[in-house]
Amino acid sequence: MARRLNIVHVCDHLGWEGSRMHGVKRLFAWMIPRFDPEHFNVSLISLRKKDLSEDTLEQVGIDVTYLHRGRFDPGTFQHLLKVIDEKKADVLHLHGYGATTFGRLVAWRRRLPVVLHEHANLTKTPVYMRGVDWALAPYTDIAIAVSQSTADFVTRARMIPEARTKVVYLGAPLEEFARPRHTRDVQRAREALGVPPGTFAVGTVTRLMPSKGNDFLVSAIALAATRLPELHCYIVGEGELEAALRKQAKDFGVEDRVTFTGFKRDVAQMLTAFDLTVFPSLWEGTPLTAFEALAMGKPIVSTDADGLKDILTHDVNAIIVPKRNAQALADAISAVAQNSPLRSRLALAARFTGEQYGIDRFVQKMQRLYEILHETSRQTKREGVLREDLSFLDTTPTPPPEVKPERPAGPLGAPRVPRV
Repeated sequence: MARRLNIVHVCDHLGWEGSRMHGVKRLFAWMIPRFDPEHFNVSLISLRKKDLSEDTLEQVGIDVTYLHRGRFDPGTFQHLLKVIDEKKADVLHLHGYGATTFGRLVAWRRRLPVVLHEHANLTKTPVYMRGVDWALAPYTDIAIAVSQSTADFVTRARMIPEARTKVVYLGAPLEEFARPRHTRDVQRAREALGVPPGTFAVGTVTRLMPSKGNDFLVSAIALAATRLPELHCYIVGEGELEAALRKQAKDFGVEDRVTFTGFKRDVAQMLTAFDLTVFPSLWEGTPLTAFEALAMGKPIVSTDADGLKDILTHDVNAIIVPKRNAQALADAISAVAQNSPLRSRLALAARFTGEQYGIDRFVQKMQRLYEILHETSRQTKREGVLREDLSFLDTTPTPPPEVKPERPAGPLGAPRVPRV
């Protein structure tokens, strides 16, 4: 039997100060343990300091090495090279600007295949970053992006040729998020969140940072509250804007209508408690919470932020409104809250869509990609991957069937999704 391939993921860091809600860290926790252990030995290197949060990747059995290096520390190269040699890496999978810079330098020195993984559309990069990316582009076998707009950013700003750039969508653990929830599960989740009986619970699971647009959500709640006396909003997460958002809610007179829960470990339980999930984002890659909400079959109101539009379709699995428009967001929340058949229809289509984006599918794609890179990269000086059929990386979701709900959702309860 052929030996196991040593796959080394390299990232800049595993979270921001003051926030444990870090998407890439959650992705590692879902993804790395799912690789076939008979064929792949997968480990992770973080360029920064050791993760001191309550939830570490080591707790789920992931091999993590911390380099404790600063952002522009030139010693990172030799340190990373040493660890890569110790791990006998066959393929490098790189996340973040520092990781893709130092990682590609190491790949050049050791002639290792490289996957550059971009998680966000940053629109543009500084001139010095463009120069570095231009110089390192020849040492990149393939770049994968989490959305089409992110792929455009990779080719335009990160200097990777379009032929080497692929959109590969992530996903959620379906066994956790797509499993059936019964009435008692919803009741327990609402009790845990402190949702009073008769409340229409609008919620979002997020980081409290500018790109997430939560200030527009607070404004929308203030507008919608005049029409929906039973409305209450739950903002789950933490971040640097929490104090400002609390003040905004108080200034707008909805302090009693908006609850900031702080960090919650059980995202599935939070989503279970919501009658409606909202994504008020201004810009996105494609957030993991959107895959989670889809898999759970939640009615969704979303802005037209770039990465969200890749997986959400207006009036099919979500109601989509223009970003930076609190009135449009309020109108959509009110319309969905007052229309239980619409919530049921959105919920059904969301679940159908979500089941096509399981994290297991993403892992299977990566396993095949790693094998191709290992087989072709060195022998063809990184040209081999361009000659391969990479259609397995694509995800073209099947449109949801036209199925009418068996019974409408209750006026204030979680939508009942019919069996199909």
